[in-house]
Amino acid sequence: MSTLQAEHVYKVFGRRPADSAAAVRALESGADRDELRADGTTAAVIDASFDVRPGQIFVVMGLSGSGKSTLLRMLNGLLEPTAGRILFGGQDLTALSAGELRHVRSTKISMVFQHFALFPHRNVLENAGYGLEVQGVPRPERERRAAEALALCGLEGWEKSWPDELSGGMQQRVGLARALATDAELLLMDESFSALDPLIRRDMQDQLLELQRTLKKTIVFITHDLNEAMRLGDGIAVMRDGRIVQQGTAEDILTRPADDYVASFIQDVDRSRVLTADAVMDDPEPAADACDCPTVTAGTPLAELCAVSARVPHAVAVTGADGAVIGSVPQDRLIAFIGDEQRPPMYCAEVAA
Repeated sequence: MSTLQAEHVYKVFGRRPADSAAAVRALESGADRDELRADGTTAAVIDASFDVRPGQIFVVMGLSGSGKSTLLRMLNGLLEPTAGRILFGGQDLTALSAGELRHVRSTKISMVFQHFALFPHRNVLENAGYGLEVQGVPRPERERRAAEALALCGLEGWEKSWPDELSGGMQQRVGLARALATDAELLLMDESFSALDPLIRRDMQDQLLELQRTLKKTIVFITHDLNEAMRLGDGIAVMRDGRIVQQGTAEDILTRPADDYVASFIQDVDRSRVLTADAVMDDPEPAADACDCPTVTAGTPLAELCAVSARVPHAVAVTGADGAVIGSVPQDRLIAFIGDEQRPPMYCAEVAA
């Protein structure tokens, strides 16, 4: 069962509700959103549908103005859809009263913002426990749970520090700890790492993936960075001009782009860090199955596979969970998938280095 579902969701901003409703009907009939803009209405999200499974990191990515942040704000009820439904745990958020929606937001959905949103007059522990304070959790339990969340985020010992004493990455960890402390079922992360320097950003991505292996939260992550989407996302939705133009895994999008827009979007992605052996393997070859050369698993990234291929005189054997050979990867096929068939075989060693 899906934790979160969007069913044919539209968000149109117009002068009057009637204008927005008419715009949805026009869009359903095939109108372009540029046509609507001339009438004073803006179609921010158009016919968005997707499912997010429990424990999945679902990434929504697109350039500025694509509608991804508007979509996120509908997922927790900050914006009401003009049409369509948002289902959370089978419950239709669009049908809840204002009080019921506030309760869901305060207990079941947490948000991690782009610019930290920490209170400068509260210390780290108080910031991490703020969501619990809103819920009315007694102070001793609030501080215990906040301290546990900070420890998970690598901030043990910093509880009494002030936000301005922390680096940007540490402040973002406090924001993440605040979301985790409430034990919410769903985390919404809106460009949460985009304000950080590249090295700190990658550290935060590592931190999130490590936490996810332990906590298995359901996460919707918004980003404009394709490499970040490919690194984090179990599932990815690519948005353009308010519409979701492709959904799938990182491998689906890299190997089977839906249109020229997606193809141009992914052309600079480092495939060796995203694709894995199962994306390139062929049937087992006898030479790969009959020697003691190094092998790889189906989930081995191509960058690591290149290092093995450079040391093996034949196709690299790919093994399953039981150790049996399930496929093989010839070096010429590996080079082709990385994206440059004209480079000599030494390229694999260069990628691995």
